[in-house]
Amino acid sequence: MEIKLSNLNISDKDTDIINIKNCCNPFTEGLWCKECIDYLKRSAENDDKVAMFNLANRYRDEEGTEKNSEKAFHWYQKAAEKDHIKAMNSLALCYYDGKGTEKDLEKAFHWYQKAAENGDEVAMNSSAICYYHGEGTEKNYEKAFYWYQKAAENGDEKAMYNLTICYKNGKGTEKDLEKAFHWYQKAAENGDEVAMNSSAICYYHGEGTEKNYEKAFYWYQKAAENGDEKAMYNLTICYKNGKGTEKDLEKAFCWH
Repeated sequence: MEIKLSNLNISDKDTDIINIKNCCNPFTEGLWCKECIDYLKRSAENDDKVAMFNLANRYRDEEGTEKNSEKAFHWYQKAAEKDHIKAMNSLALCYYDGKGTEKDLEKAFHWYQKAAENGDEVAMNSSAICYYHGEGTEKNYEKAFYWYQKAAENGDEKAMYNLTICYKNGKGTEKDLEKAFHWYQKAAENGDEVAMNSSAICYYHGEGTEKNYEKAFYWYQKAAENGDEKAMYNLTICYKNGKGTEKDLEKAFCWH
């Protein structure tokens, strides 16, 4: 099992919507007209860090204006330098992927750390990934574990999964299958289909919890229904051998 990356986890939910004046009435999020963009530009140029961040997102996502990675980078940088936390994370991503600027893992790590230290759970997970793989900083499993744990405790589902890998393999902490199972369950309950399959495996083999074929079947089924291919295969085994459910060769064939 591998650590799950979250560097592309930037969504419109991270956008701070500001009050758009002299524009569409009523304003609808996602429908950015020329007046909206002009207003953002004026506000950004007047040192409004929220407008800077919003304008960068519009250039990144090609909403109401042409796609322009260089301008997106410019405004993320300006907003980040004014301590806009989500802009710090977005700026780190630009450096990490080389979008709008040259790829620079050390600068990416610097801004992930700044955002993480200011409470951004996605950046916490990304900082942990950098420590885990030695990207932009020296490899350090203890610090990776620390930031995975912080991010997981703040609700980041990918960090929950990554934390289980640390516990399962004893990376940055003592090996602890019970804690690994706990965080698999948390991630699964938060909709992570890979963690659903992993939770099922724990129940199936009794790793970190008591063996329970019915619960294993439940989580294999949930993961399979959410598109996890390994879970689909595992579900066929349950149907084929009657583990946690009645033996059903037709359903086994269906999921194979």
